[in-house]
Amino acid sequence: MASIVADVAVSAGEPTVEFRTAPERYRHWKLSIDGRVATLAMDVDETATLKPGYKLKLNSYDLGVDIELYDALQRLRFEHPSVAAVIVTSAKDRVFCSGANITMLGLSTHDHKVNFCKFTNETRNAIEDASANSGQTWICAVNGTAAGGGYELALACDKIVMADDGSSAVSLPELPLLAVLPGTGGLTRLVDKRMVRRDRADFFCTISEGMRGKRAVDWRLVDEVVPRSRFEDALRTRTSDLVAKSDRPANGPGIRLTPLSREIAGDRIVYPHVVVEIDRAARAAHVRIEGPTAPPPADVAAMVALGDRFWPLAMARALDDAILHLRQNEGEIGTWVFHTSGDGAAVVAHDDFLTVNADHWLARETTLYLKRTFKRVDVSSRSLIALVEQGSCFAGSLLELTLASDRSYMLIGSLEGSNLPEASLRLSGLNFGALPMGNDLTRLESRFLGEPGQIDALKAELGKPIGAEAAEALGLVTFTPDDIDWDDEVRLVIEERASFSPDGLTGMEANLRFVGPETMETKIFARLTAWQNWIFQRPNAAGGEGALKLYGTGRKPTYDRKRV
Repeated sequence: MASIVADVAVSAGEPTVEFRTAPERYRHWKLSIDGRVATLAMDVDETATLKPGYKLKLNSYDLGVDIELYDALQRLRFEHPSVAAVIVTSAKDRVFCSGANITMLGLSTHDHKVNFCKFTNETRNAIEDASANSGQTWICAVNGTAAGGGYELALACDKIVMADDGSSAVSLPELPLLAVLPGTGGLTRLVDKRMVRRDRADFFCTISEGMRGKRAVDWRLVDEVVPRSRFEDALRTRTSDLVAKSDRPANGPGIRLTPLSREIAGDRIVYPHVVVEIDRAARAAHVRIEGPTAPPPADVAAMVALGDRFWPLAMARALDDAILHLRQNEGEIGTWVFHTSGDGAAVVAHDDFLTVNADHWLARETTLYLKRTFKRVDVSSRSLIALVEQGSCFAGSLLELTLASDRSYMLIGSLEGSNLPEASLRLSGLNFGALPMGNDLTRLESRFLGEPGQIDALKAELGKPIGAEAAEALGLVTFTPDDIDWDDEVRLVIEERASFSPDGLTGMEANLRFVGPETMETKIFARLTAWQNWIFQRPNAAGGEGALKLYGTGRKPTYDRKRV
């Protein structure tokens, strides 16, 4: 039987997918560092599968492989600030990566397939974020066959160098072989990122054997093909250029990402600064975030000394894991309710510290991590509700959760018997540019797409406490019940959400959240993923005679030929 890797904690019923890991537990990746260049070599252990029933042959991957990749990506950014270039390659001979494991996909439930693709997409986006914003540029060394998701991994890198050896090739064979689409952005990155002509992309995506050599370069599928004898020299030249252009520190310590503390007791999940309480009857998870209890560090040296205990970073790590845990392991918990507690001025002070020190590598990486975590909230297929209560601290970076929510409720006045401060909001500089959504707009710009002048009015409120009535007038919250109506309105919105079709809610929320311009990222998550979600359920792919089910059997799939 294939083994369950250490990243899966088996509970009653289905295995619970665990997203916390560390390099000493990797089964699929080898990370090495030589000066300012890191090499991440894919060496998949075919027996170390997330679930039994398949083998990860030819460097194919499942969610467990990508969990390790995401962890390595995070550690390269935080633990190795001097690394300016990352080479992604294969440790196996003549094969780079054959993509997502087909047998695994055929055995998986629909929700697992979709969440797997979503997490893999987010990881590819994080690679591009590192290349674009962190001075840590990723380059792919294709030293064998890169098929499907393997080529999509290469597409996420800034540059692609391929061995010119007669066997190394790139392909996206999902349509001809499996009756599905590339699941992690391949179609969009071909035409939007690499600017491959549409007619050429059409041809490329309908041939299973892929392309190699000069044609792959001419069609912009790769940047360079190099004979095996000069392959290492070409990589050294590429990485030397990237190192010379990077603004990351040439030396100096990083910070250690220590094991993330998490305790699960029944329906309560406790992290540092984040507590999740699941109400199964209401199909809701209450996500409670605690603001900082100490002032920001005195200077950047003190921030580095704090390491992963620095509040914005510690909070982001906990919230990131909570989102992933809920998304993957609590599929029937359809509503997430955000609460905060603490001093809003202290949150703004930490935000201001990040803004003032934005040129320091750790402040930059922390802000980028906050951005990626809030983006993960945006694309989660859950109803999002923010409750701005007495004693809450929806301020600055935490205010993003209010702005990300589908509805927000802010209490006017005080509840009977409570001596907590009245609810207020605060804006910080981070709300105005550093934490954009996937559409490249801030959540304020998305909120006020039809009222752009409102952004200037809000800048006048920077750092000030904003009470409920003013928040409603400024458009920062949806409703402001008083103490008489508060409990009923909160109960009703959660009950209403649980009564609707989950599929209908997912479609509605995804369409309403991303307003304005379309970007490569929104195309991947909205257009491409939506089509893939549909195709994954169609008999032509997933039925008993569908291509996914029959792959490898020698039998041809039977297609329903009607166009829909």
